[in-house]
Amino acid sequence: MTSEAPRDGNEYAHEHAPRLDWTRHAPEVYRAMVRLDAAAREGLDPRLLELVKIRASQLNHCAFCLDMHTKDALAAGESVERIVQLSAWEESRHFYTGKEAAALELTEAVTVLTDGFVPDEVYERVAKHFDEAELSRLIAAITVINAWNRFGVTARLVPGHYTPGRFKQH
Repeated sequence: MTSEAPRDGNEYAHEHAPRLDWTRHAPEVYRAMVRLDAAAREGLDPRLLELVKIRASQLNHCAFCLDMHTKDALAAGESVERIVQLSAWEESRHFYTGKEAAALELTEAVTVLTDGFVPDEVYERVAKHFDEAELSRLIAAITVINAWNRFGVTARLVPGHYTPGRFKQH
């Protein structure tokens, strides 16, 4: 959405401005994040990564990252139906492979450390689907999207203006 008049005749809330352009004020941190993100994604299925990033962003309420990763997932060939079902993936397991469901479960455990740790059962389920190198990168990717979410939420980045592929590394 933009601050222009809506095309459908409805009046929407005014678009907020970002609090901070953190990438301009801390470019070395941004570049380090981009490098970490690129390293974490290496060798992992791009569609699975987008599902993980969307789910973490839902849990963290990061509208900017939801906008970005939903659009990137669609551009990568992901279905609208699977994206819509992510917020209730446990009830909709039949939309996801066992590997994807395990990755989503790990994403929730890492993102919401309710018990202060990732439960052994969750780790054991995901370890059945990923070799150790792949699992290490998945954990890194989940950690990185959580960091991006925290930058996005804290800086109040504005959703709605992202075009797919604009930030290949993020």
